[in-house]
Amino acid sequence: MCTGACSKFIAIPLYVLALVSVICNIMLFFPAFDTQFAKADKKGNARITDEVKYMGGLIGGGIMVLIPAIHIHLTSAKNCCANRCGMFLSIGFAAAGVLGAIFSLSVASVGLANGPVCSSSKEYPENHWGRPFANSSGSYLSDKSLWSLCKIPENVIEFNVGLFSTLLVAASLELILCAIQMVNGLFGCLCGTCSGKEVSKELTRGLL
Repeated sequence: MCTGACSKFIAIPLYVLALVSVICNIMLFFPAFDTQFAKADKKGNARITDEVKYMGGLIGGGIMVLIPAIHIHLTSAKNCCANRCGMFLSIGFAAAGVLGAIFSLSVASVGLANGPVCSSSKEYPENHWGRPFANSSGSYLSDKSLWSLCKIPENVIEFNVGLFSTLLVAASLELILCAIQMVNGLFGCLCGTCSGKEVSKELTRGLL
């Protein structure tokens, strides 16, 4: 496979993963699919997980990966960045994607470890908001009996675990793909974007 074709193979999954990251991050702003928790309470604090506000999925796994994906995709198109200079630039863009993926991965990991913001009382929820698993180092994940501590929002732990886990997987794949593109870009910069057969075809056409 030539380096240009490899770039296309890498870029398309990055589009999907970036979109998944953005969607997951936006959904995390609405625990239990309810908008009321995103609004500030009387003290001015929103009742959503702090790590959601860092927007690791939106900025890191989303924008910081989507922009490199566009350039990486362009390096696979004929007469458009499909040259050594374009491949060299793709290394820098892929490096930015790696940083974005690491940011998203870090935020998702912390979000999973610390657990969600919730209320432990249905009768008097206003006075019982907090993060009961903040110091658990993620141990609550393996002990589902503790999940009953969160009464409001309903099923918020399953909600957070599912979305943060998805962000974690997406960021890991983005990190791997962007790292591969850095290597691919280096080969493309040194050797060109066409495989040997394609080069031979071009030389043959030139002679004819």
